[in-house]
Order: sequence, then C-alpha cells, then structure tokens
Amino acid sequence: MDSSLGNSELILNPDGSIYHLNLHPGDIAHTIITVGDQNRVHEVSKYFDSIEVKKSKREFVTHTGYCSGKRITVISTGIGTDNIDIVFNELDALVNIDFTSRQIKSEKKQLNFIRVGTSGSLQADIPVDSFLMSAAGIGFDNLMHFYDSTDIRNTELESHLTNYLSWDDYHIHPYVVDFDEKLGEVMRSNRIRLGITGTNSGFYGPQGRVLRLQPAIPDFNEKLAGFTYKNLKITNLEMETAAMYGIAKLHGHRAISLNAIIANRATSEFSKDGKKTIDELIQYTLECIVKS
Repeated sequence: MDSSLGNSELILNPDGSIYHLNLHPGDIAHTIITVGDQNRVHEVSKYFDSIEVKKSKREFVTHTGYCSGKRITVISTGIGTDNIDIVFNELDALVNIDFTSRQIKSEKKQLNFIRVGTSGSLQADIPVDSFLMSAAGIGFDNLMHFYDSTDIRNTELESHLTNYLSWDDYHIHPYVVDFDEKLGEVMRSNRIRLGITGTNSGFYGPQGRVLRLQPAIPDFNEKLAGFTYKNLKITNLEMETAAMYGIAKLHGHRAISLNAIIANRATSEFSKDGKKTIDELIQYTLECIVKS
C-alpha cells in the first residue's frame, strides 16, 4: 500500500519548497523564534552575527543565521491561531517528512519554539513593560478540537475552568495545553513572571474590547481575571499561544511563549514605549538561547 502523502495534502511549490512558507528542508534551525509582525523578524536577526537564509511569502518572513555560535531561525507567523496551524504544521513537515518520497520519516527531529510576542495583562498588579511566560495556554478558539488532542491537553484545568465559567450557552469550549517545562527553565529568571495565557480568535469582541459593537459576554475579562488554578491566575490575553502549544506538543516539539506586556486591561494603561520593551525581550531571549 502506498503510504506517500498526496499532492493535495503535502503541497509543494514548483521549486520544491513548502507551500505557504516558501522554505526548503535545511532552511530552518532546530531553535525557532516566532514573532507575529513580519517587520519584527529583522528586529531579532539584527543581533545575529550572520544570516544565511532570507525568504518571504505573504506574511511569512524567515531569517536563519548564527548568534554567538548558535544557529537560530526567526519567522513571522502573522496574527491568529489559524496562521499558527499553517506555520507549525509546515515547519514540522520541513524536518519530519521526506519531500522526495513524500513519506513521513521514521526518525523524528524535535524543534524548540520560542514565541516572542506582545500581550495585554488582565491583572492590575502586572504592569506594562513587564515580561511574562505562559505556563499554559487556554484556547477559546476551536483549533485543537479539529485534532485528536485529548492526550496532550490539561483536561483537569479545562474541567475546572469550564465549571467556573459556565459559558456553554455561548458555545465556548476552551482547551488547555501546558508549556514545555524543560524549555521554560532555560528562559526563566527573576525578570519573568509565570501565568496562564488566554488565546482567542480576535482582538476586539473576543478580547472584551468595545468600540461600536457590544460583546455577547460583557464581563469577559473580569470573569477570566477571577479564575485561579494551583496558585496561577489567567494573567493575559493574546492570539497565538494555546494553538502554538497544542500543535507543537502533538508533533513532539517543545514550545514556550514569552510575552511583552504592553497593555493592562484592568487599569486601561498602554505602554509609552512598547518598542523598547519588545527589543529588551528579544535581547533577553537571545541571551538565554546562547547560554543554553
């Protein structure tokens, strides 16, 4: 029986690169920094000693190079869990599928994913311009429900949260995936606090923002901020972490999400110099990678 992947499943460009990312096997390192904004790729790679790969297609920009002897890739994912589904599946394919035979390799390679992104705090005591690592990602979208993902999810936290929220009438069924603790230890310091991150499918209504449209759940942020699990609170909201943790863990990769807090939703504050905060988080991340 032919076990090769069909042309409609593993889609390659005429030059043999993977469909959306426009990358070939060998173009990526085993340590991958993900950023949302394509312009932020350069803000990371400017600290590299050398860059050997520069490729782009759509919102996906990739630079691979060396920083103090460590080979690192930085790639922009764009915004949202739908893009994470594309990027993480295609990055896995680059190392774990033979593009010539179109077959899954028997020996799998493990990638390390480190998200460097921005986020808004839900807790008044988490100030703008601080750093936060996501111990778990709560997905309020549906991505993980399209995969056989029960074994990699934190179903205990899911159950506690579902009972606490009582949001069945809103058709919200959150999934929860934990970070990789070993990779997290590499990035830990007194500067990084730990929290639970909420991931949703939009920036306005799905994060409780009100401009002209009224949200279906008026106390969305307040309800999330009041939840506690094993001394951890839901600390922040963004749009990628839960999906990133889920897809990475399903493939056997390691992932953590580092957040530059540029807004505080509880106090209505916004960073006056968010670019500086993000740059400091980038430098912090690279320093931790190089030392590991």
